Amino acid sequence: RKRGTLESDLLLSIFPQEHLGTLNTEELSEFDKLMDEPDWDICYWATGKRTPPERWADSKLLEKLRVVRRMPDLH
Repeated sequence: RKRGTLESDLLLSIFPQEHLGTLNTEELSEFDKLMDEPDWDICYWATGKRTPPERWADSKLLEKLRVVRRMPDLH
């Protein structure tokens, strides 16, 4: 899948490098579903700029993405 923003490219390349090998089957399925979401939405949810929709509200996977996101802002 082609991602569309630099920040989402960085976020979604770092996350698999650090976590993909530790995810269980359910988390891998959830990650696959997350990749179907629009790039901007993933970035906004991971950075806390927008509240995720109900389907992602209690996502432990999204919380892991938020932890990875805690890197310097790109200017």
